[in-house]
Amino acid sequence: MTTPHETSFYQTLSLSDPALRRRFMVIDEPLQGNLRFGLLLEILDKVAEETALNYVNRFYPEARVVTAAIDNILVRHAADVTKDLVFEARINHVGRSSLEIGIRVEQPGEPANHIASCYFTMVARSGMGDNAVSVALPPLEYHEMTEQARARKALERREEYKQQQVALHEPPTREEFELLASLHAAQEDYDFRGLLTGRLGADAWERMYPEQENVPKKIFGGYLIRRAYEVASICSELVAPDRSIIAAVNRINFFHPVRMGDKLHHTSRVVYTNGSFVCVEASIERISRERTAKALSNSCLFTFVNVDRNLVHRPVPPVYPTTYAEDARYLAAHRSYQAIVAHHEII
Repeated sequence: MTTPHETSFYQTLSLSDPALRRRFMVIDEPLQGNLRFGLLLEILDKVAEETALNYVNRFYPEARVVTAAIDNILVRHAADVTKDLVFEARINHVGRSSLEIGIRVEQPGEPANHIASCYFTMVARSGMGDNAVSVALPPLEYHEMTEQARARKALERREEYKQQQVALHEPPTREEFELLASLHAAQEDYDFRGLLTGRLGADAWERMYPEQENVPKKIFGGYLIRRAYEVASICSELVAPDRSIIAAVNRINFFHPVRMGDKLHHTSRVVYTNGSFVCVEASIERISRERTAKALSNSCLFTFVNVDRNLVHRPVPPVYPTTYAEDARYLAAHRSYQAIVAHHEII
């Protein structure tokens, strides 16, 4: 049997190369955290795919893997765009046909700069189109305590997500009800000038072409989440008065594949703020070329933080939901934000 250590995969992004460094810069001037996170998402998805595929192809040489979800990405420290990035990936846990890939992103040095921790769920598939089926995978063997701990945490993350989905249908607690009530009451004031969530949105349209394909007839998932992030980042600036940078990817789900010729509608909306943090919900709807099929391809929740040039946190104004749907999105983001803060220290 295979151990998690034997599934390790490494890749280096050579930002010391001037041409590549310029491609990954947000603006062409010295600035802390001046790294295009959207492009980084593309690389992370590819690293997760390669790590999973190396394992799956040992048993099914013709099989492929697809991204089912990004459980979370936690940004620990801002990246220096002038230094190389190292991706260290390995499989934490193997289910019946799914694999959780953990990726650590660092910049070497003394001490090393830990940029982010990432967790991807991939699914092994065999066949093409309507004939594609999931394949059963052999489990890993865990010898070391750290490997056992990572596997346990992978299962805990899966269970926590299931509980969060159940909680979405739960009524507000007393504290949550009072929070929503205070936001609605504030809107009754004659001098109310607050930011209404219904007015804090951004969207974009595009069509898919062959250069976005990864496997035959399927658009690269990394490209899709890059575009979702880019629109969400612009949307966050509707609230962040200074500079908005990514703090965490709460969750990204992949529901339906996107194919060449599909038209995509990217939508994003600010749904929640707290202190210096801004939560943006993003989704991608695909419309087939012949316009006979429409489906939600991806749903995402990003947490941004408002900072100054020195990455010092700056406050953002509160946002106010008005409708029942906006209340539900506000509450879901509030719960997701609280869960992240309770477990992790984000940037």
